[in-house]
Amino acid sequence: MDHRASPHATTRFRIVSMLLCLLLLAGARAVGAQASPTDADPIAVVTTIAMVADVVREVGGPCVSVTNLMGPGIDPHLYRASAGDVDRLAAAELIAYNGFDLEGQLGAVLGRLGQRIPTLALSERIADGLPGDERLLEGEDAYAGRTDPHLWSAVDLWGRGVDLTVAELSQLRPECAGLFAERGEDYAQRLAALHEWARASTATVPPDQRILVTSHDAFGYFGDAYGFEVAGIEGISTESEASIADIRETAELVLASGVSAIFVETTISPRTIEAVRAAVNDRGGEVVIGGELYGDAMGDATTPEGTYVGMVRHNVITVVRALGGEPAAWPEALAGWAREWGVQ
Repeated sequence: MDHRASPHATTRFRIVSMLLCLLLLAGARAVGAQASPTDADPIAVVTTIAMVADVVREVGGPCVSVTNLMGPGIDPHLYRASAGDVDRLAAAELIAYNGFDLEGQLGAVLGRLGQRIPTLALSERIADGLPGDERLLEGEDAYAGRTDPHLWSAVDLWGRGVDLTVAELSQLRPECAGLFAERGEDYAQRLAALHEWARASTATVPPDQRILVTSHDAFGYFGDAYGFEVAGIEGISTESEASIADIRETAELVLASGVSAIFVETTISPRTIEAVRAAVNDRGGEVVIGGELYGDAMGDATTPEGTYVGMVRHNVITVVRALGGEPAAWPEALAGWAREWGVQ
């Protein structure tokens, strides 16, 4: 008896085998597609200030789509929401902002929308996690009794917001939780290196020059973290303009201390700093404008200063060099950032 398969049977077997292989391959691809977090719809996040937007983008990667309301040169204390801003906020899946009344008149809008849309008030959440209130600063004048909202000026404080952002985004997209955790850990390590670099750089400023005079009081946490006395002509909020008495008092401080440089800010007219410089020089002193600092806003998104790392780098280098110090060598942990932005 001949047990050889007929040509037709062999052909049918081959066809069935091929179909089974194709089905198995398609199934494997489908499972792989379901497991990929980049295939999840990105979380529509609306942020108020660029410092918050930077954290969300760094942690979220392809799993977030970020719209930031306040660009370079915008003062959040004086910001008024447009109808378009309200529409963008209302359509968000998550609203991330600073808090502690930094956003001024936008605060009422954020409060209403927060009743139905998840929100992340990053500085307030950072403060909630601090062991006691020893790192929190309080304002004066119109801000008396309220917390200074500029936590991002101290890198180690701001870095505490990374894990909070990871947790918030993971609740909204559990399928991206692994990606958020990985990116968050990487970003936290970079910020830790940035903080240590800032400490090493600012430590080179001579003791008699460790006074930071700026347009408004946005650098209190910077001074606390890096050992500077900070004097802002205007208070924590810029809602009220500096008076002649404020300018005179600041000029007297500059004369008494002998500090060599004072600084303007990107979101505030340089008039008050120029007035202080003129008052000092009129009284026989000598002080120069040491440069422009990023206080309440970052730089243009197409520049290194449009990132949080770049903003801090710019501020530290500007302050240190103007006051007689020398920036430390850039950390290896941030070499990739430097290459990406083409900076030395």
